[in-house]
Amino acid sequence: MAIGTLRTRTRLTALTAMLCMSAALAGCSGGDDTTAAEPTAPTTAAPTAPVSSAPADPEAGAKATALTVYRGFWQEMQALYADRNGTTKDLKQYAASETLSKAESDAQRAHAQGRIYLGKVTFSDAVVTKTELDSTTARVTLSSCLDVSRWQPVDAKTREPVTLPADRITKYQVRTTLEKWPQGWRVVRDEPQGKKC
Repeated sequence: MAIGTLRTRTRLTALTAMLCMSAALAGCSGGDDTTAAEPTAPTTAAPTAPVSSAPADPEAGAKATALTVYRGFWQEMQALYADRNGTTKDLKQYAASETLSKAESDAQRAHAQGRIYLGKVTFSDAVVTKTELDSTTARVTLSSCLDVSRWQPVDAKTREPVTLPADRITKYQVRTTLEKWPQGWRVVRDEPQGKKC
């Protein structure tokens, strides 16, 4: 083989190798191809993401707490009315003001008549209709459907059901107001609206 031809081939091979290397380097750092950068982007952004350090939404927290307190309120109401010797010690963790005093007097009246209430109270369709978190005493207002159809007054001794009016409403709309007291959220008003639900 002629020396000139060998030199030409060597130069072409070297030139081709250089072009391939340049293309490969351009592919790694090229402007249009972002696949290499994508996997590392979330890793560096995640520790400083604002979601992880943002405080919880106070309104959402108040709504969730109000529903939990209202559920506890009715559990304690059931316990109070079912026990002739019951106290409102536990109910005070969920109710205050007008609601607490009314529960105490109504339960005492039922017990004085020789009655207790057995069964279960449920509520559904509970919706927060108003929040006042910036007022002097924070408030949340709920609207729900209260079902007392399985909460039956009975004779405390015989456990015989007490006869009730046939036309009484057993599922009705209730508007409930809860306030944030120093001890926590409390039901302060629980008002039937006179509407079936």
